[in-house]
Amino acid sequence: METTNKIALVTGGSRGLGKNTALHLAKKRIDVIVTYRSKKEEAEAVVAEIEQAGQKAAALQLDTSIVKSFDAFIGQLSAKLKEKWGRNTFDFLINNAGIDAASPFAQTTEEDFDNLFNIHFKGVYFLTQKSLPLIADNGRIINLSTGLTRFSTPGYAAYASMKGAIEVFTKYLAKELGYRGIAANLVAPGIIQTDFTKEAFDSHPGLLDHMSKSTALGRVGQPDDIGGVIAFLCTDDAHWINAQRIEASGGMFL
Repeated sequence: METTNKIALVTGGSRGLGKNTALHLAKKRIDVIVTYRSKKEEAEAVVAEIEQAGQKAAALQLDTSIVKSFDAFIGQLSAKLKEKWGRNTFDFLINNAGIDAASPFAQTTEEDFDNLFNIHFKGVYFLTQKSLPLIADNGRIINLSTGLTRFSTPGYAAYASMKGAIEVFTKYLAKELGYRGIAANLVAPGIIQTDFTKEAFDSHPGLLDHMSKSTALGRVGQPDDIGGVIAFLCTDDAHWINAQRIEASGGMFL
């Protein structure tokens, strides 16, 4: 009898860590739905790559900063699950979508703050809430945090504070959803070379060398250093990991 593949939903899965995560999930024979905010072609390219690897995939548009759009998105997600998989649920929610917006505390505007808040905390909170009826029992929720909740780097007070809120939120998810067998964990990357951090590296020529020297393994992280960790948390081998913050930073600032 044919077994049904597990399905993961990866927000912001069209590029960077989200794309890498989606491809690692496919390697573990997990089907993937990726969301994208505006770059449909990039998302469709990820879908094509996953399908070439032998897994099913789909792409849906979603702006995680606009909570009022979530009901319509959940409707589209539900329709896609029925159409492509013949299912009413998916198994793994990976809240990856995010932006990098550094600014010194004294110069952070309310608009900057609200934008970070809407994407990195409010959006994650309510998308997870709206998704609950579609997440299968014994599923997993994986939220993305940052090494910046453990160490401080000037310019990231707002961003890191939102991620600190996510770390507390994840513990509550684990506690409140445990009765359904749903585990909730965090992956906290150190600094990674992606388009997410390109502006920071470009505007600070010595940053790459400094970060490499500040990391025990002697280099800055790459997307491949993170995607596999997230995918591992979606496997049976990780079934007893719950409410944990897993930092994947190569040993930054030890």
